[in-house]
Amino acid sequence: MSRSQFNFYYSFRVRYSEVDAQGIVFNAHYLTYFDSAMTEYLRHINYNYVQEVEDRNEDFHTVKTLVEYKHPIKFDQIIDICIKVKKIGRSSLTFYIEIHPNEKDFMLASGEVIWVNADQSTHKSAALPESLCLKIRDLEEKKL
Repeated sequence: MSRSQFNFYYSFRVRYSEVDAQGIVFNAHYLTYFDSAMTEYLRHINYNYVQEVEDRNEDFHTVKTLVEYKHPIKFDQIIDICIKVKKIGRSSLTFYIEIHPNEKDFMLASGEVIWVNADQSTHKSAALPESLCLKIRDLEEKKL
């Protein structure tokens, strides 16, 4: 996918603590990168995640993750984590994520994360808040 197909990205520099002996990002950190980008995505659309959890007694459970490693990411490299919501379900969000070198259209990795909104008392799925769905649709500029 081209970077131009994403309406949001989060940039940062790879830290020394995230690389292995080869100077390449250790594979487990990709999911941390994805999680950071998802948090920033929610912040960008003005969705107060912490307040919503407190008010609704609902939170997201990660039910699926997928990472595809295309090219190595190295120490001190500035990367852009491009993210979009690919699908809005009744209780789920499917995020599609790509990692690119800073301001370049060359994919280093891609992945998917599926969250299910769940009642924290029962741990059963719960409908997504409509306010969240509207904010996502506003950013993504299409009905999912």
